[in-house]
Amino acid sequence: MMDIKNRINQLRNEINDHDYKYYVLAQPDISDYDYDHLMKELLELEKKHPEFISEDSPTQRVSGEPTKEFPTVAHRFPMLSLANTYNEEEFRDFDKRIRNILGETVTIEYIAELKIDGLAISLLYRDGLFIRGATRGDGTQGDDITPNLRTIRSIPLKIRKTSVLANEFEVRGEVYLPRRKFDQINKEREEQGEELYMNPRNVAAGTLKIQDASVVAARGLQIFVYSLHANNENTNSFHYENLLHLKEAGFPVNPHLKKCAAIEEVIAYVNLWESKRATLPYDIDGIVVKVNSIAQQLELGSTAKSPRWAIAYKFKALKAETIIRDVTWQVGRTGIVTPVAELQPVVLAGTTVSRATLHNVDEIKRKDIRVGDLVFVEKGGDIIPKVVEVVVEKRNSESRELAIPEYCPACGTTLKRIEGEAALRCFNFDCPEQVSRRIEHFAARGAMDIGGMGTAMVDILVEKGLIKNVADLYILKKEDIAALERMGDKSAENLINGLKESKNQPLSRLIFALGIPYIGTTAAKLLSKHFGSLNALQNSSMEEIASIDGIGGKMAQSVVDFFENSANLIIVKRLTEYGLTVEEKNQRSSGGKFDGLTFVLTGALPSMTREEASALIEEYGGKTSSSVSAKTNYVLAGEKAGSKLEKAEKLGINIINEDDFRAMLKA
Repeated sequence: MMDIKNRINQLRNEINDHDYKYYVLAQPDISDYDYDHLMKELLELEKKHPEFISEDSPTQRVSGEPTKEFPTVAHRFPMLSLANTYNEEEFRDFDKRIRNILGETVTIEYIAELKIDGLAISLLYRDGLFIRGATRGDGTQGDDITPNLRTIRSIPLKIRKTSVLANEFEVRGEVYLPRRKFDQINKEREEQGEELYMNPRNVAAGTLKIQDASVVAARGLQIFVYSLHANNENTNSFHYENLLHLKEAGFPVNPHLKKCAAIEEVIAYVNLWESKRATLPYDIDGIVVKVNSIAQQLELGSTAKSPRWAIAYKFKALKAETIIRDVTWQVGRTGIVTPVAELQPVVLAGTTVSRATLHNVDEIKRKDIRVGDLVFVEKGGDIIPKVVEVVVEKRNSESRELAIPEYCPACGTTLKRIEGEAALRCFNFDCPEQVSRRIEHFAARGAMDIGGMGTAMVDILVEKGLIKNVADLYILKKEDIAALERMGDKSAENLINGLKESKNQPLSRLIFALGIPYIGTTAAKLLSKHFGSLNALQNSSMEEIASIDGIGGKMAQSVVDFFENSANLIIVKRLTEYGLTVEEKNQRSSGGKFDGLTFVLTGALPSMTREEASALIEEYGGKTSSSVSAKTNYVLAGEKAGSKLEKAEKLGINIINEDDFRAMLKA
């Protein structure tokens, strides 16, 4: 038995070593065939001897069951955002501020690193083992996505070296999707007739929120780590040395970081990579510059939002020159018809762009955009392609002005413009394109969160006549879904289960999911809390709705208009009959403990999340606000409370901790 255990440990060490060489060093020394044989042998031995299975085994990277939800966890150290700069002058100002605080005669060394365009995450290690991983969230707390992060093979489940690092430490990093994997995913989606993803960052962010780790594992996400946080004197010297410690421990540290003795070196580094960014196999959107000395970092400190010792130098949006081949008109869920330029494909920021938004008719006229024009296209924020300029001097005689449509391209209804708005609208409620987009919105993550009900699925269900509105979703049959192309019994069963689970979503989610124009998630919560039921909301007056703090006249009128539409009322009636949540849970009458009181929450509470505290406040009649003002009654403060606490102290507002809060609940 001891020989078997030794062999298992030997295989684990070999596989972990090969993973490190392949995913971190990019220097594999074994063929895929030989690697697969090692993994197969380990799997078979662990299957026969489950008593020897451990959490750090490479076979345990993917959990067996999908995660039901991602719990919220507090960060041990705040994950602050970085201040941004876009030009040399602002960056020199950053350098001046540093020297003004530290002193002109003090030696300051900077570390310049590539700013990976991905999703920031935090990794917690204890006794050398990966314990927990979380998203940045609001900086003080984030979602626990440990099962998904375990699938990233460049994240060590067990560190390679423990002598320098503390028994417990936190590592920050950026999860990203390599361009090669992004292109592969989009190629597969194109072959399946599905909508293409916009960019690698969006795919990476969306993938980390998928609740099935096996799907996450197949995406091929990677990570670069960029900071170490621990209460250990060996880690409190220089940032550059900490990165070397992490590299020795088996973490992937980006190889292109540079130690700079002067600001001119940093600027040269920025200019170098702004011109070379497209040569990398992953996306970057700037350079992060940090003061190297940890002691100097501590002296410089932080504002409520960002550290004073670091800054992100953002690259200018990349532009590309191409030709507008045609313009198509896209119908959204609210009937807005948007012009989209069909471009001669061009590579921009590492991805091929073939479409770009033209926003609206007024924008087309202002820029004098024509079919056949040579134009500059850029990605706004490096995300959404848009036409920014026409190269008028190169316009040829074959270019033609755009024909502004009079009728909806999806249903043929006459298009109209609302006074004061730039958008063309189709007012046909049964327009097939609007129907599809309304259903897609209803099923989205922020609304009813129906897994598997994406664009492609919605389009095929509408096309096959299986659904005509959102209420029809709840009479779908498993056999009808299973009969669709690329579907099967398991997929159909998952979709039906997702529909059943969505019935338990709170009233605020349902109000948002209905797609009432101008009613977002925040407004939906206000309406849910004020009226307490969908029936009360639909029978309310514009005056009552508009009287709610946070709801304006335009929003109120939109709600009234929505419920005056007979087709909407039929759908609402059916949703109620199908058992969706149409009443606010735990709704209390006025006179609750916190009736009329406003709370502001700041910092991390010891034993509950801020969402849990907010729910209790609202349950007992109070309300929460994101900012401190003279109208605030209490500030509930936890660890690492920032500027909100300082402002409350200046205004003389009651400041309470979690113990005080619990005492108020019991009173």
